[in-house]
Amino acid sequence: MNLADEIEELGRRSRAAARQLAIAPRAAKDAALEAVAAAIEANAERVLAANAADVEAAAHRGVAEAMLDRLRLDATRLAKIARQVRDVVQLPDPVGEVLRAWSPPSGIRIEKRRVPIGTIGIIFESRPNVTIDAAALCLKTGNATILRGGSEALHSNLALAECLRTGLGAAGLPADGVQLIGRTEREAVKLLAQLDRWLDVIIPRGGEALIRTVVEHARMPVIKHYTGLCILYVDAAADLPMAARLAVDAKVRRPGVCNAIETLLVHRAVAPDWLPVLGAEMRAHGVELRADPAAQALLGAECRLAEEADWDTEFLDLRLAVKVVDSLDEALEHIQRHGSHHSDAIVTRDPATAERFLNEVDSATVYWNASTRFTDGGEFGFGAEIGISTDKLHARGPMGLEELTTYKYLIRGTGEVRG
Repeated sequence: MNLADEIEELGRRSRAAARQLAIAPRAAKDAALEAVAAAIEANAERVLAANAADVEAAAHRGVAEAMLDRLRLDATRLAKIARQVRDVVQLPDPVGEVLRAWSPPSGIRIEKRRVPIGTIGIIFESRPNVTIDAAALCLKTGNATILRGGSEALHSNLALAECLRTGLGAAGLPADGVQLIGRTEREAVKLLAQLDRWLDVIIPRGGEALIRTVVEHARMPVIKHYTGLCILYVDAAADLPMAARLAVDAKVRRPGVCNAIETLLVHRAVAPDWLPVLGAEMRAHGVELRADPAAQALLGAECRLAEEADWDTEFLDLRLAVKVVDSLDEALEHIQRHGSHHSDAIVTRDPATAERFLNEVDSATVYWNASTRFTDGGEFGFGAEIGISTDKLHARGPMGLEELTTYKYLIRGTGEVRG
């Protein structure tokens, strides 16, 4: 079967499975998720061996360490993936929730109820945990899923997809509720994006080039975030030890993820005393600093001068752009011009300044005295996440169960007619 026919067949089977999943009771969906978690644990050795092969091949191709970290699984990370599946089991099922009910003067009874979206295509890169996170949330909400992971994680994704299908089968639900495209041709992305006969929505998770490709070819709605260019602003009234702790956490802990900061803005009033200390700590962690002239003068000659493109770059690595600003207004202007509307933070002890920042920064998540690394479905109590949307319709920020539902109106009458 050629690639186009194969993906068409996946779509047909996904639509058929979605009809069954949409009416599946919560008990069956939760049983399937429990079986998925058990299958991950039972097949841990096989999954980790598959992942080791992917990591070795990626390293041989010269993939950067930060990206290898996104790809790599170990026993601890795999156990966390299984635990997150069980966390989803414990969450309320939004399907069937009545959002509103009322009777207009005509006498009919109108009910607005949550229902599954239907069939969802998910295209992602590097991180094999997305295979499980995305499928678990879609399953809990009665949606069927077609997954297309990056070629660098193919063996990991295939092993994890088998765990998903095992769980569905164990609970008596259609195994086609979760399907993985097991081919690496780039054409698969375009073909899946054009599968509007079978898919209701498509969600790309990856670099800007992937997302633009999906948007260009998609014939159905796309939920996306283009970049995670997150910015931390250290205010004149900041608690400076706190600011250093938050900056290091948000840049160093996992620099290759979308909620890591890429730019640091520092108020001129605190820059002379604080920036040299922060710079030394960042360099101790291997961070390359790229600064504007004012920040470079404080950080030293070993800090390279930032180019204009650095303010618009999602480095996804141990690199950080640093700029000295004269005011909150200048910081807000920089975030509006260069940010990606993903996650931005302020460090300050001044509540009025903080509230201005929270209200005026137009991003999906905005922080006061906390690390941007909390932008995550698990940290928000969603169990996992399908992705982080920088769109405004229909979802924004970490997407959990509610964001994987739509609604319909159910109208009951006793013979009323519209005269």
